Amino acid sequence: MIMERKKTDCPALPPGWKKEEVIRKSGLSAGKSDVYYYSPTGKKFRSKPQLSRYLGNSVDLGCFDFRTGKMMPSKMQKNKQRLRSDNLSLSKGKPDLNTALPIRQTASIFKQPVTKVVNHPNNKVKTDLQRATEQPRQLFWEKRLKGLRSSDVSEEALRTMDLPKGLQSIGPDSSDETLLSAIASALHMSSAPITGQTSSAAEKNPAIWLNTSQPLCKAFTVTDDDIREQELKVHQARRSLEEALMADGLARAAESRRDTQGRAA
Repeated sequence: MIMERKKTDCPALPPGWKKEEVIRKSGLSAGKSDVYYYSPTGKKFRSKPQLSRYLGNSVDLGCFDFRTGKMMPSKMQKNKQRLRSDNLSLSKGKPDLNTALPIRQTASIFKQPVTKVVNHPNNKVKTDLQRATEQPRQLFWEKRLKGLRSSDVSEEALRTMDLPKGLQSIGPDSSDETLLSAIASALHMSSAPITGQTSSAAEKNPAIWLNTSQPLCKAFTVTDDDIREQELKVHQARRSLEEALMADGLARAAESRRDTQGRAA
C-alpha cells in the first residue's frame, strides 16, 4: 500500500511536538488518513487518551482536536452544554432503579416459529398463534443467592431473619437460607398470593412438578395468631425507630447549643 506522510510542528502542544498525517494512496481505503503525534523524544501516540495520559495536567486537552491538531474552544463549549443538558434531564426524570433479579437469560425453546425443511420449492414458516408470552424460568435459581449476607457500614454481617416453623422448604439444598431468598423473590416479582407448592407431587419430584411462580416451600396456612404476632413485631420495630430518631435529634440539638456557646465565648 502506497502512503504519503506529512510531518509538521504542532503549536497547540509544547515545543518540540510533531504531528504526522499519513494519507493512503492505494487500496480500498485510498484517500483516508491517520493522524499520529510524536513527542520531542520521538515517542509515538495514536490516540487522544494516550496523549492525555502522557501529558497529564501539564496541558489541558479538553478542547484539543486530535484530527486537526488545534484547540477548538467551541468544541469544549458544546461538550459542556451537552453535559449540562444530560444532568438536567437526569434530575428531572426518575432514577433508574433496576430491581430485576439475577435470573440467567436463556434462549427460549418453547413454541418458537419453525421452518419445515422439505425438498419442495414452496417451504413455509409455521407460527403458533397461541405462543406463550411468558418467558421460561430457570429452576432453583435461588441457590445462586446462597452465601450472600447483608452487612452494616462496618461490614459486619447482620443477623438473618428467623422464619416461622410452619414454613418447610422443598427441593435440592432445602435450607432456611434458600427458602428465605425464594420467599423474598416471590413477594418482589408477583402480586399474587404466596401459597407455596400446593401440589403434593412437587415434594416427590420438584424438578417436574414445581410451580415456578411460588417459592420453594410446602403449602402453608397463615393463622390469626401469626398475623397478631407480626403486628406486634412491626409495632416494636416502629417504637425502636422512634426512640432512635428522638435520641439522635436530642444529640444534634445539644451539639448545636455547644457550638453556639463556643462561638459566643
